[in-house]
Amino acid sequence: MMTSPPPRILSIAGSDSSGGAGVQADIKTITMLGGYAMTAVTAITAQNTVGVQGIVPVSGAMVLQQITSCIADIGVDGVKIGMLHDEDVIGHVAGALEGVRAPVVLDPVMIATSGAALIAPEAVEALRQRLFPLATLITPNLPELAALAGRPLVSKQDMIDAACDLAEATGTAVLAKGGHRVEEAESERIVDVLIVPGARAVAFDHARIDTPHTHGTGCTLSSAIATLLGHGQPLEHAVRLGRQFVLRAIEQAPGFGAGHGPLGHQSVRSDGSRIS
Repeated sequence: MMTSPPPRILSIAGSDSSGGAGVQADIKTITMLGGYAMTAVTAITAQNTVGVQGIVPVSGAMVLQQITSCIADIGVDGVKIGMLHDEDVIGHVAGALEGVRAPVVLDPVMIATSGAALIAPEAVEALRQRLFPLATLITPNLPELAALAGRPLVSKQDMIDAACDLAEATGTAVLAKGGHRVEEAESERIVDVLIVPGARAVAFDHARIDTPHTHGTGCTLSSAIATLLGHGQPLEHAVRLGRQFVLRAIEQAPGFGAGHGPLGHQSVRSDGSRIS
C-alpha cells in the first residue's frame, strides 16, 4: 500500500548539548509527530538543566549554507525558527526564506529565564523588519511579548492587547504564551491566546502543572506546530494539538538534572497520547 512521505521540517535554532531544548528538542518533537527533521544550527552551546556554561555562535553565511543545502535537495514543508543571536544571522535566514512557500513558525528567543537579554536591541529590530513579515506564526512568551510591546504586561488583557498590536503591525498570526505568571488570581491556570489578523481571538486554557521540568517547552511547542502545519493541519488545530503534545511531554518528563529538567518527548505518541 502506498503511504505519503512525512512532512519535511527544518529547524533553524541553537544546539543544546544536554538535549532538552534547541535543535535537539525540535528533532525529537518533529520525529514523534511523524515529520522528517532537518536542522540549521545557529549556535553551539554548553548547557544543562542548571544553566548555560558556554556559547559559540555560527556565522550567518554558514547558517545560510545549511538552510540552502536542505531546501535545495530535500525540500521543505515547514520551518521552525528559534534562537538567532545577531543581525548577521537574521539577515541570512531572512534571505534564505524569502522565496520559501512553506509555513514558518518563529519563536522569538529574546530573554533568558533569568530575565537577561539574549540578543542586542538592533537584532530585535532586525527580527521585526526582516523575519516577522515572513512568519506564519510568532510565538512569544510574556517577557518577550512585553519587550516587543515596550510596556509591562500585568494582566491577561494586557497580554491580549499586546498580541493584537503585534499581529496588526506585522500582518502575522501571534500565539501569546501565558506560562509566566501575570495576575495572581490567574496563576493556577495557563492561558495562551491565538490572534489571527482579521479573525476572532482563540484562547487555550489548562491547569498549571506543578513541576520544575519545563526546559525546552517553547522550542517543543513551536516545532510541534510547524510539524502539524507541515501535515496540512489548519493553524488553530495545529496550535491546539501542539499544546496537547507539550502537556503530555511535561507530564512524562524523566526527571533528569538538578535544575529545570527536559520534557519526555519520546514518551508521547504522534497523536498526543501517552506511551504505556
